[in-house]
Amino acid sequence: MNIPELFARGGIAMWPLLLLSILAVGTILERIWFWSRILTREREVSGRVIEAARRDWPAAADIAVRSNMLPMGRFLSAPLRLQSPEPEVFRLALETAANEELAAMGKGDKILEAVIALSPLLGLLGTVLGLINSLGSIQISDLGSGDATAGTSLGIAEALISTAAGLVIAITALAFYRLFQGFIFGQAKMFRQAGSELELLYRQSWAQNQESPGSVVMPGPITVPPPAPAEPTVEPVNPPDSMSSPESSSL
Repeated sequence: MNIPELFARGGIAMWPLLLLSILAVGTILERIWFWSRILTREREVSGRVIEAARRDWPAAADIAVRSNMLPMGRFLSAPLRLQSPEPEVFRLALETAANEELAAMGKGDKILEAVIALSPLLGLLGTVLGLINSLGSIQISDLGSGDATAGTSLGIAEALISTAAGLVIAITALAFYRLFQGFIFGQAKMFRQAGSELELLYRQSWAQNQESPGSVVMPGPITVPPPAPAEPTVEPVNPPDSMSSPESSSL
């Protein structure tokens, strides 16, 4: 029995299960593509920014801004864009950026949660409807015959197809959901580690700058300098040929 035959025998509940499976597969593929782009580069970006912050804050801010395509770059650049903020403001900027990035990483979780919750219920509903249809066709006079028993067994077997399909969809979605949640947990841990190191370095620089102002260059906003204006060109003006000097006219 191939997949089209199983789908046809599963009953009407197979159609919403098909829709849920399409939503789950699309979400899973999109999340796999998202995580494959950032997992291998996040730690590298955080290490470069923190290493640069030990020597030069503007250089660290420049590295973070250039890595804005990654969540770690946006997270670290949020406080470094500020103009010499106080340590508490620096920490608040880190916390706000972390919350925004972690919320964005959870994109698609609601879809997977809905698939996990609805798929078994729809499969069970399809089984119940199949049992009602199978048992409703049995006459009391046919209870002792072998044909009725065989038909009932076949109907029950077909009714259980929707339950099996719903469980397969739910289990698959749950496995990837837990995998993505683990990735988010790892990112939150990395955010805390990188943010704590960057905040500690900033507090040390801030305290040193308060003791001897001007000795430490604090981070400021990153701006792109405007292009230099083009120099105007002056074309030489040739005197007309008809004009002559007074000496030549007197002759």
